Amino acid sequence: MQIGYEQVFEFGYVCSVRSGRTIPNVSAIPDKAYQYLRHLSLCDDDESKLLRLRSVGGVEAIQFLNYVGVIVTPDGFHIEILPKVIKHAEHNDAILDSRRSLLNMLRALGMYRHIQTDAAHLEKQKMPLLEIFIRQFLSSVNQLVKRGIKRDYQPQSDNLFYLKGKLNINTQLKHNLVQQHRFCVDYDEYVPDITVNRLIKAALQKVLLMTRSAHNQRLARELEFVFADVSPISAQVLSKETVNLSRGMEHYKVPVAWSQLILQGMSPLSMRGDAHAFSLMFPLESVFESYVESVLRQTLPQRFTVKGQLQTSHLVTFDAKRMFRLKPDIAIYDGRELKLVLDTKWKLIDASKANGTDKFLLSQQDFYQMHAYGHKYLQGEGDLVLIYPLNDKFTAPLSSAFEFSSSLRLWVVPFDIHHQTNDGDRLKLPSQLIEQLTHTPDTPMVV
Repeated sequence: MQIGYEQVFEFGYVCSVRSGRTIPNVSAIPDKAYQYLRHLSLCDDDESKLLRLRSVGGVEAIQFLNYVGVIVTPDGFHIEILPKVIKHAEHNDAILDSRRSLLNMLRALGMYRHIQTDAAHLEKQKMPLLEIFIRQFLSSVNQLVKRGIKRDYQPQSDNLFYLKGKLNINTQLKHNLVQQHRFCVDYDEYVPDITVNRLIKAALQKVLLMTRSAHNQRLARELEFVFADVSPISAQVLSKETVNLSRGMEHYKVPVAWSQLILQGMSPLSMRGDAHAFSLMFPLESVFESYVESVLRQTLPQRFTVKGQLQTSHLVTFDAKRMFRLKPDIAIYDGRELKLVLDTKWKLIDASKANGTDKFLLSQQDFYQMHAYGHKYLQGEGDLVLIYPLNDKFTAPLSSAFEFSSSLRLWVVPFDIHHQTNDGDRLKLPSQLIEQLTHTPDTPMVV
């Protein structure tokens, strides 16, 4: 398997080394890996959400869009795509900070809440994203093995020298009419060869094909030996089976979650048919939205209720039928009263570009959308909030609100994705809005 590894930021470019040219901000990767990505970018399916064929400096290149994560091509080349929000900082730890922030946000997604994001550990190891996922999967399996793997009674049939279980008369007459010292029997045996263990073993075998870390390889082999009595089974077969964790199997939840993630992934790429191809890609808009909502649920005062993805209003009606559903990302209620409508945008805002041409790099389309939310959900009176990721050129709310009218205002605020805990002010709301929300000007609301 070919050895190779490349890191790029979201919306970054890669080209083939066969181009023979060095282009700024374009990473050259082996031709086999490039041709594989090129083939995916030309597909008509979901791959188009992730890859786009472009021309950069007169050279054909592939651009990664707004998905981040890991791609392993069939020849074994690893590509790590990281969030670009750290890129503006331009410091030595940009890659480490970007990776840590991504892991921190992923924990807000239900199926990834078992991800550990200990900052000291990640900084010490400086592992690529794929090796971090593999390390945590192996650690969860190791903890499982220490507690003991699950066994169950499974039906067995064999031709033994002794009588065990139930004698199978038909098979006995067929095979042992001459060998009367043997017995064809059916019996139940208490073995570890069950579906959940097959799932974990299949994930261990796939991990061995992908990892480059000596520590991960050694631990994966040791753990695979523990599952030696478990039948091998393909990921395609496992995907058709339902994995049910019965009572007393709570310690299996994390290893099974990781196993399903490794075998099936969460990606628009169709890579499951190749044993060596692997992708684990995340749409950053959805990740950011879920992360903001999760932090608000944990940190807002108890009097407030946070709801995600409201769907009760439509833009228009036609022939008494409602059309074009309006779905703001987050709504904050005080009792039954809707106090605030918020929407998240994964874009870089530059507070220094306050001129009429750049408009802080804000999108007019986003303002149209918020205007519709304000009239349909707030009846044209109240406050709306657009939330963007914090970066070194956007560290505080814009100094004043954008006014749709004298009674409908839109605030543009940053959200700090780099915090590792829920302490401190993550959502940078302006003081005017905090006072209006809490009705207690002397007591700041920390989120």
